[in-house]
Amino acid sequence: MSANSRLTIASHALAWIGLYQRQGHEVATSEQIASSANTNPVVIRRLLGDLRRAGLVESRRGVGAGWSLARELGSMTLLDVYEAVEPGPLFAMHRTAPDQECVVGHGIQPVMQRVYDGVEQTLRKELARVTLEDVLQDVLATPR
Repeated sequence: MSANSRLTIASHALAWIGLYQRQGHEVATSEQIASSANTNPVVIRRLLGDLRRAGLVESRRGVGAGWSLARELGSMTLLDVYEAVEPGPLFAMHRTAPDQECVVGHGIQPVMQRVYDGVEQTLRKELARVTLEDVLQDVLATPR
């Protein structure tokens, strides 16, 4: 099982767009963002589509096409980004119901759901306290 990088790449894209706009550019292309993230522009476009639906970015078509922030980085939290790109719960139950006649099979899902609910609540609390402005400032302060 591999780790999911959607939150990281989406946060990268938002911080990059924010910095790019501060440098005087109106819009950024998915190709430019993809180059910074070292990924395919299609991956970036899909994530930016999710971020657009969440009201975090805007897109422009035609001449001067590209992406821009819909809000200031300081008003976006990592929770906003997480909710935009990570639909559904963090952890899932079995794909098929376990054997209800088995003592473990009968009790495992309620026990694990309580644990997962606590983890999800803690995750959301931590993500809500960090803005994308915090992320960008920490990135800029990181020595090369």
